Amino acid sequence: MSDTLIDPYSLPLPSRSASRAEHVYFSLRDDIFEMRLLPGDRVTEGSIAERFDVSRTPAREALQRLQSDGLMQGYVRGGWEVVPIDFKRFDDLYEMRKLIETFAISKLVSEATPLSGVVLQMLDELEGVWNVPLSRRVRDGREVAALDEAFHHALVCAAGNEELTSAMQRVTDRIRVVRRLDFVYGNCIDVTYDEHVAILGAIRRCEAERSAALIARHIEGSQAEVRSLTVHRLQSARTAMKPDSAPYAPPRIRRTT
Repeated sequence: MSDTLIDPYSLPLPSRSASRAEHVYFSLRDDIFEMRLLPGDRVTEGSIAERFDVSRTPAREALQRLQSDGLMQGYVRGGWEVVPIDFKRFDDLYEMRKLIETFAISKLVSEATPLSGVVLQMLDELEGVWNVPLSRRVRDGREVAALDEAFHHALVCAAGNEELTSAMQRVTDRIRVVRRLDFVYGNCIDVTYDEHVAILGAIRRCEAERSAALIARHIEGSQAEVRSLTVHRLQSARTAMKPDSAPYAPPRIRRTT
């Protein structure tokens, strides 16, 4: 290995185009996650470029990056759409999520080994959020969805496998939109609270098999809710979000079937 020191000031700076593409990417990603853009909504590179006052090159780069994330897909002549609801795809993602989380729980909980101080602290923090009276439960669907993501991420992260945590994050990003639709327009908030409390209790008591069974059943229930999503529910979400929808996705180029 060379001992030559590299002067950080001599390294090339990110191009202006790259920084603009980054800004467009994160803005579009946020619009998808906040449901200002919904599955099936269509945009063009031209409308994105105009909206963010950039050329088509950074707009295209941002859209291609979203495509690699599994959030957007191109179709023809510079047209793009938010990946439509594909139940086979979501079934695959939920199957992967169940494998990740049950493995993480089995690694985390052993009936022969007491929980570490770090895990006990995590349980205390999560119980402070979820094990609360009905009157203190959060009712805003978007906020509960974010808390739900944090709950599952904390359990996987506590297993101490960085690759597993990274894989879990990728799955979470891909199912985030349908999960938010479920929390905002469905009726799963109280069930989520109750099931999270049961999972935490089983982990605290070091009930390995029960912990894994509860997390698997919890994920399967979420998967069943996703399967129940219909065009009607998606259209209801679109109507409700209309005042806050993305200005670069006019209704004339939106697909709802």
